Amino acid sequence: EIKGVVREPGDRTKIAVASRDRAVDPVGACVGMKGSRVQAVVRELRGEKIDIIAWTADSRVFIAEALNPAVIEKVGLDEEKKSALVVVADNQLSLAIGRNGQNVRLAAKLTGWKIDIIGASEYEKERVVRDQETRAAIAQQLQEQHARLVQAESAAAAAQQESAEEAESPAIPAAGAPDSEAATG
Repeated sequence: EIKGVVREPGDRTKIAVASRDRAVDPVGACVGMKGSRVQAVVRELRGEKIDIIAWTADSRVFIAEALNPAVIEKVGLDEEKKSALVVVADNQLSLAIGRNGQNVRLAAKLTGWKIDIIGASEYEKERVVRDQETRAAIAQQLQEQHARLVQAESAAAAAQQESAEEAESPAIPAAGAPDSEAATG
C-alpha cells in the first residue's frame, strides 16, 4: 500500500509504503529482487532517484526513514508545532539536507512535519548553552526563594519577640478603668 508520494520531477521521488501482511516487507516488495522493479521505473524516469521508505505511525521513526540515505542520530518532536529537530553526525549533515535542500524538503512534504537538521557538534554546543541557562535560572529561583524564606523567618521572629514582650510586661489598665488600688481604698 502506498501511503504517500512526493516528487521533484527529473530529480528525486520519495515513496512511503506499508504492508497489510506482516510477512511481506513493503520496501523489499517495491524494490524487487536485486532492485529489478525499482530500476525499471528509474530507467523509465530517465535516472530520477527513487527512495522507497517504510511508512510507520511513529513520527520519529518515519522522519528518520524519510531522510534516508542519511543516518540519523536523534529526532526531537514538538507535537504542537508539528516541528522536528533532527540531529545527524557532522559528516552526514550535507547528505541529510541534500543538494539545495532537496532531501529535507521532500522528507518534510512526505511526513507533514517541519524538519530542522543540525550537526551533532552544533547540537552539543547548543545543549551546553541551554544547560548553563537552565542552571542560571534555577540559581536565580533558589536565591529568590531563599530571600523570601529569610524575610518570612524574620517576620515570624519579630512576631514571636513581640508576643514574648507582651507576655512579660505588666497589664496596663485601659483608660477610664478604675484603678485597682483606688477601688480598694
